[in-house]
Amino acid sequence: MSQIDWIVLIGTLLCIISYGLYKSRTTRNLDGYFLSNRSLPWGLVLLSIMGTQASAITFLSAPGQAYTDGMRFVQYYFGLPLAMIVICIFFVPIFSRLKVYTAYEYLENRFDSKTRTLTSFLFLLQRGLSTGISVFAPSIILSSLFGWNIYYTNILMGGLLIIYTMSGGAKAVAYTQQLQLIIIFTGMFLAAYMVVNMLPDNVSFTDALEVSGKMGKLNVITTGFENGKFNWSDQYNLFSGLIGGFFLALSYFGTDQSQVGRYLTAKSLKQSRMGLLMNGFVKIPMQFGILLIGVLVFSFYQFNKAPIFFNDVQLKKLESSVYKDSLAIATTQYEAITALKQKAVVDYSAASDINDKDAKATSMDRLEGLQKQSDSLRSSVKGWLSSKEVGGDNNDTNYIFLRFVVDNLPVGLVGLLIAIIFLASWGSIAAAINSLASCTMIDFHRRFTKKKDTEEQEYKLSKKYTLAWGIFCIIVAMFTYNVGNSLIEAVNVLGSLFYGVILGVFLVAFIFKNIKSGHVVFWGAVLAEVLVLTVFILTKVGVFKMGFLWLNPIGALGVILFSLILNKIIPKKIVLN
Repeated sequence: MSQIDWIVLIGTLLCIISYGLYKSRTTRNLDGYFLSNRSLPWGLVLLSIMGTQASAITFLSAPGQAYTDGMRFVQYYFGLPLAMIVICIFFVPIFSRLKVYTAYEYLENRFDSKTRTLTSFLFLLQRGLSTGISVFAPSIILSSLFGWNIYYTNILMGGLLIIYTMSGGAKAVAYTQQLQLIIIFTGMFLAAYMVVNMLPDNVSFTDALEVSGKMGKLNVITTGFENGKFNWSDQYNLFSGLIGGFFLALSYFGTDQSQVGRYLTAKSLKQSRMGLLMNGFVKIPMQFGILLIGVLVFSFYQFNKAPIFFNDVQLKKLESSVYKDSLAIATTQYEAITALKQKAVVDYSAASDINDKDAKATSMDRLEGLQKQSDSLRSSVKGWLSSKEVGGDNNDTNYIFLRFVVDNLPVGLVGLLIAIIFLASWGSIAAAINSLASCTMIDFHRRFTKKKDTEEQEYKLSKKYTLAWGIFCIIVAMFTYNVGNSLIEAVNVLGSLFYGVILGVFLVAFIFKNIKSGHVVFWGAVLAEVLVLTVFILTKVGVFKMGFLWLNPIGALGVILFSLILNKIIPKKIVLN
């Protein structure tokens, strides 16, 4: 990066840190550290909720997801608005009335301590692992830009995040996320504008979208049906998004402390509801816009030379391996195909201008054939990277947008967009680590310690738990390689292994008033988790195929079903115990 980019990057980050520290002054107790004294208006609650979702993974990985797989990932969010309504009606009033620190406190009042402990433990496990993956995302930036060892960059990024999170607590997180999102949306808008502006003079925005659409990248709505049959292994379609996405969103926003903790900071029940409902209103358009940037980047590379592999560090590793000659030949072929693609897409655009349907069809057929050839060459490179001789990382989806930014955007804007990815990372990870510390403090330390701590002691202990979880997340980040097609998908797969079961426990608590035994619900949850993990493993080994979003309703409905059955068959004497 240029000197100006470094100034923009460092200046932006220092501005955010200073602002967060300035706004972090609050009472030195748990109410102040974890819930900012329940004093925030709905606007800040909304921005905090969005900032917690919009991690570096969102802005780093989502454009790459669209580049490789098209827009259909947006369907993952289709169940979210309905989930927000359900949460506002059933979840928020209970949490607000009971004045809980964590969502899991309610479960002890409703059932028993072991049910609360199990549910909180499942949250800590999945959120700790997911946050570790999120720490890995900004480390990719430093590793890719400077060729640094990814392990050292994980320690550097994780260390900065720990300091940032420990310093301010929930209030600093909320206020910095407000400023972060303003900068993030400005930067992403500028990135989209620059992509369109860098297209050839005779190619318009609609031309670029038309080319992407013909190449299958504007697949916003897909039904999942193939040859008259529903494809259960299809990850993203209308039905998996509406049903599986609804259950996932219901669990994430209704039972995940990283989100529950955001709207518990609101000054009233009305303010909490407003923040959640507005999130349901703006999230889909926001994600649509981020994915559209990836589609525009795909269009840009139809008119311009694209790297044969977007992770330059791994490509250099291949250049010094036994496959260096094969790589040289493949690169030459790839560049020749790129030149032919550029001519084909220009011909298509020209034919489109004069509405010559035959010429358009001929050009598109040629372009699709060339795209298959270039994809085949990229697959060969990925195969060489994953071979025993090289042992590299063959997944470059998370590097596509970053490489585009560094190679093509003007001085200054590169630094701003890199800062955006850092800001998104800091905001979401700080909120997650804050929620992990709150659950550890409230659901475990307070319940199992025999010593009665003062408010000041609890405040200091909470910071120590924040430090411990930060270290844990750094350790997880060290092992985050080849976790999925993209980081954003990996996080959602991991969440789906646990979210459905956690949600199921709360649904039993809210809906099935005849089930009063924690013993029943505890074992119902254990059996449901075993079911979810079994289904997931069977899909991985190929016994049958099913998209990961379906794990969420399986987990939730499994808890309900097992609890109902156990409530009937377990003797009342045991149930009452």
